[in-house]
Amino acid sequence: MSSAEIAAKIFRHLESEDIRVLAAIEMDLSRHRFVPEEDVLRLSGLPEKETRYRLERLSGFRLIRRWVSTYVGYTLNTAGYDCLALNALVKAGILDSLGKPLGVGKESDVYDALTQSGERVAVKFHRLGRISFRQTRRQRGYLLDRRHTTWLYQSRLAAEREIEALRLVYSCGVSVPRPVSHNRHVVVMGMIEGECLFRFNELPNPEIILDEILENIRLAYVKAGVIHADLSEFNIILTPEWHILIIDWPQFVKADHPNADILLRRDILNILKFFKRKYNIFRDVEKVLKWLKTT
Repeated sequence: MSSAEIAAKIFRHLESEDIRVLAAIEMDLSRHRFVPEEDVLRLSGLPEKETRYRLERLSGFRLIRRWVSTYVGYTLNTAGYDCLALNALVKAGILDSLGKPLGVGKESDVYDALTQSGERVAVKFHRLGRISFRQTRRQRGYLLDRRHTTWLYQSRLAAEREIEALRLVYSCGVSVPRPVSHNRHVVVMGMIEGECLFRFNELPNPEIILDEILENIRLAYVKAGVIHADLSEFNIILTPEWHILIIDWPQFVKADHPNADILLRRDILNILKFFKRKYNIFRDVEKVLKWLKTT
């Protein structure tokens, strides 16, 4: 069972005092790897006896981890952070229930869910702690100038960037999931139905699908001033109607970024190489780039 499924199961049993203690630990994690017990007692605003009871209860739920060395401290487990995000999204009137997993990757878990109005949506939990700290910093340029970042903070920043990108490109007509909301490391977006491009051995009209991908890259660049910067066959969804949906935007850059041309070329090359290798379709990258930049 994933941490999101654990969180969804336990969340219904949590009380407001439990959330206050989780939030108190979260608040002080910017200063401590393990938040001292006395800080939790102070920040929770609850009586000492009540706070200690909640700490034991949350430890039993495996939402927090207790650490004993020169002092007694606590940190959030992934499921505890999930509970804080789910609580905020429920209180904001966004989410009602979490359903089955839609996809589990190295850096995220995506679930089917229902909003409080009954709409089906996709809920994405960013999980940057699954890959090494060094690899994360190397691959994600927006972290390079930050010396000390926790896994929770990195995941939160990735979610903030993804919702920003989705809002920018969706408003310009790019084929992406509709941005709904976000909180901490969680992004709520329109339902994602289909399969990743790399999973298909055959396509009915590969030329048309390639054209649609390139047109959406162009639309994002020309209309929204945005470059995906991590585009490949692994983050392009083919819907049941054989249309595309471009996902996974936290590494996006603006068109005025110093490395914009390099990243745009890399995105195009990744797509062109895939279609040449798998479907024997050739496009000249220079001609594609020239066309793409034409307003």
